[in-house]
Amino acid sequence: MSDASKNDLSLVIITGMSGAGKTVAIQSFEDLGYFCVDNLPPSLLPKFLELMKESGNKMNKVALVMDLRGGEFFVNLFEALDNLTERSWIAPQILFLDAQNSTLVSRYKETRRSHPLAPSDSPLTGIEQEREILEEIKGRAQIIFDTSELKPRELREKIINHFSTHTTETFTVNIQSFGFKYGLPIDADLVFDVRFLPNPHYIDTMRPKTGLDEEVSSYVLKWSETQKFIEKLGDLLAFMIPQYKREGKSQLVIAIGCTGGQHRSVTLAEYFTTFFGKDYKTRVTHRDIERRKGH
Repeated sequence: MSDASKNDLSLVIITGMSGAGKTVAIQSFEDLGYFCVDNLPPSLLPKFLELMKESGNKMNKVALVMDLRGGEFFVNLFEALDNLTERSWIAPQILFLDAQNSTLVSRYKETRRSHPLAPSDSPLTGIEQEREILEEIKGRAQIIFDTSELKPRELREKIINHFSTHTTETFTVNIQSFGFKYGLPIDADLVFDVRFLPNPHYIDTMRPKTGLDEEVSSYVLKWSETQKFIEKLGDLLAFMIPQYKREGKSQLVIAIGCTGGQHRSVTLAEYFTTFFGKDYKTRVTHRDIERRKGH
């Protein structure tokens, strides 16, 4: 494999103290487009790397969590890491997540979990044992994040800022039109009802058309109540969207519904997709646009 190909491959091994944020870390890498595996046994790492090599571009960014759940973790992991140095086509990075003992004890108390190394003893006993065992792997890590003072959102931002490329956009606004007669979208974060707007369905020439047609969209948008609604909802979303992004969401799903999901909701979904597309990566879908009677 050429050096150019090597530069296109990224392997991150995530490890560290139990309770230091590995779950948040693996979710963050998923948002960055990494192929992620949680709790991969170290003995399977060589086979996994061969699969990664043979997959072409399908698995060019991989993040693996390896921790104490792997059982005979350290003996096998150290051997696997030593073998990696013999593979010239990839240079893995080890991300070690750490936190102060007092912080880890507090997190265990909050979740009422027992430490995996001390299931019937105090969490601190297990933490101290784990820290001693992890000393060598921490020494091998290229990247160490101390999460003692970090909220989950802040850890996610730290990981994304460190591992994302300048061209990667990790936050997407998905705007979806739908018809209330077919039920609410189950994945919507925000739902807005536009059934109070004038309905093109009652105009014979517009009934078979949709909000994607100029005649229908112009009709929906021309009314003063529509313009007032656009102004007020636009202001509300302009305030809310950056708050969701700051909170660490990778996407926001905004659902706009009318009766059948063909006219009013489609028109407004298209409008707001264009409106917010200037500042955010946006996608629009029309769930029920083809579900008119007879289709």
